[in-house]
Amino acid sequence: MEGVGRPSSRRVPATLGLRVEKIYFDKDLARLRIHGVVVDAPEDLGILSSHHTLSLSEGSSVKIIKDSWARHEVESLKKAATLEVPVIIVALDNDECAIGVSRISGVEIKIEIRSKLPGKRESEKREQAMGQYLSSVSDSLARVRESVQGQIVIVGPAFAKEHLAKYLRNNRPDLAGDVAAVKSVSSGGAAGVFEAIRVGLMNKVLRGARTMRELELVEEVLARLGASRGDVSYGIDEVSLDAASGAVETILVSDETLRGAEEEDRRRLDEILRIVESKAGKVIVISTGHEGGRKLESLGGVAALLRYERHRSE
Repeated sequence: MEGVGRPSSRRVPATLGLRVEKIYFDKDLARLRIHGVVVDAPEDLGILSSHHTLSLSEGSSVKIIKDSWARHEVESLKKAATLEVPVIIVALDNDECAIGVSRISGVEIKIEIRSKLPGKRESEKREQAMGQYLSSVSDSLARVRESVQGQIVIVGPAFAKEHLAKYLRNNRPDLAGDVAAVKSVSSGGAAGVFEAIRVGLMNKVLRGARTMRELELVEEVLARLGASRGDVSYGIDEVSLDAASGAVETILVSDETLRGAEEEDRRRLDEILRIVESKAGKVIVISTGHEGGRKLESLGGVAALLRYERHRSE
């Protein structure tokens, strides 16, 4: 029918308050969807007590209000915000090297080194000079590492970065063990350090390092279970008993278990985590976005590494 169409609509910016009922992370769109009941909104919108869904992406601003905050929740937020800096960045090519330290406050170049390599036609002298160059870089890196407790990232173009990584493995295992990644950038020296920051390499490396740490913890649980050791437990019932006795050194809980638990189970789980924290235990939330998290889910989503062996017949 002519003249008849859908009523016009427009977006109206407003600040809403939701009493959260469900949370869902859409991996395909990288958005967090929060569903709940509107408890605060401008009166003219007429949406109080109605259901609404917020869609949040990276960079969105939201205020979270809870009756109380568990320590592990606060620590998780702090880790996400700080990305576990500092990080030592070694950027080198065949001409120069710079060692910088990345912190929240910015990047500081600690040391710059020139290689002074002979031309490619003088292969024997060049190989000898390269060995001296890598030795000098590793000695300088060791000095920086003494004062900065952080992971090491080696960056650079072509093969120089690979040569340094190999040199450290063969000659400085004390440093090689702290190398979190070897990545490509277009140049060495200070320019390479700043390029690594600018293109977001640090964020990716640190997220990967956290994943590796989570995987190691889950594998340790499985190894202890496989050896029938008494210093490990899994499942909410067993872990609850160990938490109450103060035996838990580290408790692992999957993010899916935290998000998907029914209200009664969620309250029980929160209480277990609070008990662990009150007895100087560590709470680690394991992502189900990797294999470690999925393995933990198969154990009921909760496991604990204990301070000492427990005899279940007691």
